[in-house]
Amino acid sequence: MKYFLLITIFYCNCTFAQSDKSILKSIKKSIYFLADDKLEGRRTGTIGESIAGHFIAKSFNDIGLDPLFNSSTDYTNHQTGKIFVQVFEVNEGVMYKSNRIEFNNKNEMFESGIGYFPLPYSKNGNETIGSINNDIAFFDLGKLIQDSIGNPHYDFDEELYKSIKQTIESKHPKAIFIYNANDTGITIAFDHKNKRESLEAMLMVCKKSIVEEIKKSSDLQHQLLVEIEIAPKIKTGFNVGGFINNGAENTIILGAHYDHLGYGEDKNSLYVGSTPMIHNGADDNASGTAALIALAKIIKNKGDKKYNYLFAAFSGEELGLYGSKYFVEHCPISLNNVNYMINMDMVGRLNDSTHGLTIGGFGTSPVWGKIINNNDPYFKIKIDSAGSGPSDHTSFYRKDLPVLFFFTGTHSDYHKPSDDADKINFDGEAKIIRYIETLIDKTVELDKVPFLKTREAAAMGKSSFKVTMGIMPDYTFSGNGVLVDGVSDNRPAQKAGIKTGDVIIQLGDILVSDVQTYMHALNKFSKGETTAVKIKRGNDSLQMMVTF
Repeated sequence: MKYFLLITIFYCNCTFAQSDKSILKSIKKSIYFLADDKLEGRRTGTIGESIAGHFIAKSFNDIGLDPLFNSSTDYTNHQTGKIFVQVFEVNEGVMYKSNRIEFNNKNEMFESGIGYFPLPYSKNGNETIGSINNDIAFFDLGKLIQDSIGNPHYDFDEELYKSIKQTIESKHPKAIFIYNANDTGITIAFDHKNKRESLEAMLMVCKKSIVEEIKKSSDLQHQLLVEIEIAPKIKTGFNVGGFINNGAENTIILGAHYDHLGYGEDKNSLYVGSTPMIHNGADDNASGTAALIALAKIIKNKGDKKYNYLFAAFSGEELGLYGSKYFVEHCPISLNNVNYMINMDMVGRLNDSTHGLTIGGFGTSPVWGKIINNNDPYFKIKIDSAGSGPSDHTSFYRKDLPVLFFFTGTHSDYHKPSDDADKINFDGEAKIIRYIETLIDKTVELDKVPFLKTREAAAMGKSSFKVTMGIMPDYTFSGNGVLVDGVSDNRPAQKAGIKTGDVIIQLGDILVSDVQTYMHALNKFSKGETTAVKIKRGNDSLQMMVTF
């Protein structure tokens, strides 16, 4: 009998070891593919993102997952007519589609797009200008440039916007030509990320020589044509999803984002060099995507039937949760039948000495406290109760779903070109995958997991602000201002009367056009200060007083 038990234990250990070898092989294959230079950083809307999406879709198909989405485009499963990808749009800001100045019915002097461009908040139009005195204003950038020198707190863009707006209100010109009288070139650039509200004039930034030529004539006699067309700059991203349909009432969702920073074009890189470099994002988040694929294979092979399983790889996370937010708004299954969501983001750098593992979303269900052991024999688990945070589980928590967020911590390679596959702790990630598998097994024994609302995380990413309003901005909002996607209890915003769905358009004397200007405005205040906040609530404009 003793020998039988020894043989049985040996057999079980060998089987488990072989299974772990299979996990290691899977995650190494996924991470080295996704973090290869050939994918150029998997930036949303690029060929690299598309290649990564193909890889994930093929992996899901090879495992035997069912495609999720209805379409007749690529990735089609011909038996069902469904596909593995979900297309969504990302509003990157604005671009100018046309941009023209003609003088004396000729364009030779002012070659199209050379030496001039519109401001992103210009009015669209095609106008023949007849009179300098009545129809044109000239704006010299010199004073604003001088005021900004040596003043790190000076917001040049905000001051320019306010000054141009004042010029329009006082002179009512059809067009304003902006230039620098102390420089022959152009000293500012077109900001396609701008979300400021359009102003009521055509606004053209020009070389000094162009302005001088226009000024030579006191009466243009219908000789000057100005044409501007500003339009949204839209790109396409792809979510990838696979399904295990057991015909169950409820579904468990596992997710991870697979996009990264490309060459850092979206200004979200921490790289300080001047030469553009590929950001491969091996830990962020090829590691989470690899874990997602590995878990899909494990769960498919186990054949648990009590729940359905949905595996989702999101894009657009680095730009502000675009993919996961679109997914929950256009979910192919009813959110009422979702049991819970597990998100894996940066699970590839487990420290071999500390074994530190952060689990977020702990407070989103009373069940988590019963099945997650803070005194785990291997992992040193750090608990974060908040349901929201800097990753895709936030989109699901916003829909009142229990969530968990697995994360091994930031490091010196975070959002830098040095986040490469050779720095991944593959053995450590395999252990995390096993931990998540065990946790899922425990929930399979239970009824549907109940939801609890938690405190709000202060903001996406790290915060160095002296004050906070206690809101969660909607980072995908493409309009003017900051859309409030959540309000924390007993924080300044709630006490002032601000609600989810409000749009903040001004904080103090600072106009708020997007999240960046909102963050800039917060930096102006200290704890205990009170200021006015202007919001839009539906068609109404309201002003409230907020005390930090």
